[in-house]
Amino acid sequence: MNADYLYKRVSESFEKQSFLTLIGAKIEHVEKGKVIVSCERKETLLQQQGLLHGGVITTLADISGGYAALTTMPENSEVLTVELKINLMRPATSNKIIAVGEVIKAGKTLVIVESTVTGEDNKIIAKMTSTMYSTHS
Repeated sequence: MNADYLYKRVSESFEKQSFLTLIGAKIEHVEKGKVIVSCERKETLLQQQGLLHGGVITTLADISGGYAALTTMPENSEVLTVELKINLMRPATSNKIIAVGEVIKAGKTLVIVESTVTGEDNKIIAKMTSTMYSTHS
């Protein structure tokens, strides 16, 4: 699978997720086993203390890992998150957050991924380990 095909595959799925449009998530990079997504800080994504909501951070980590897993799956597959563990390490105070999802191990049905969320300063905001399940249509 070449880079153009992988980007098209990820972006077509990404565009079908209206929640990602709602939070303003964007695809930054796609390659086999690795996807980078980002989100700009905006007022509607803040929690009561004025910090970026942990749900937004978790969403970015989840989608970067999920799409990284998808890049390793056969053409007629989709992936679903079946388990995740996130450590939120510091508040997201920068104007943009970036999530890098990378495949740790890809099996035929389960894919283990790790996602790292940073600010523009490259300081780690969160780390997530997830298990993705491959569905075959």
